[in-house]
Order: sequence, then C-alpha cells, then structure tokens
Amino acid sequence: MSAKAERLHLRLDPEQKALLEAASEATGSTVSTFVLTAATDAAASVLADRRVFVLDDDAWRAFDEALDRPAAEVSGLRDLLTAPTVLDPDRSGDGT
Repeated sequence: MSAKAERLHLRLDPEQKALLEAASEATGSTVSTFVLTAATDAAASVLADRRVFVLDDDAWRAFDEALDRPAAEVSGLRDLLTAPTVLDPDRSGDGT
C-alpha cells in the first residue's frame, strides 16, 4: 500500500461535524477513515453505471440499432408521467 500524501479539506457546520464524529465512533473508526470510506463508496456507486461495458458483435449491432430507432409513443406513459402524485402539493384539490 502506498503512503497517502494527498489531503482534502472540508468546511462543515457543527451539526455535520457532530454527526460524522458520532457515526465514526459507532463504526469504531476515525472521522477521517469514516469520511474517506463513505465518500469512496459513494463515488464508486455514482460511477458504477458509467463505466465501459463490452458487447459481442451481435449484441453491439442490436444496441446500436436500438439507439438509432426513433422514439416510440408508449400507451399511457405520457399520462402517467404528467399525472399528479402523492408528492405534489395540493394533489387532493381540497387545499390540504
């Protein structure tokens, strides 16, 4: 394992610091180790679906053809995506 030479400085408020300290204590690690592990895991998760993927010739042709096809109207999808949801304010229409 190589020696760590890089530093990352963060500014945070007292509540954030207390939360990180409590979480690191709960996991039995230092704050630095906890933050580095959590940040590294989050970064890997964000990048997981953006990495290179390999397809054989037939699969690549099918993939390429699918990308070239014009978009198709999917029955009911537009209504589903534009209909109010439980997250929309005043979805009931009675002001509640």
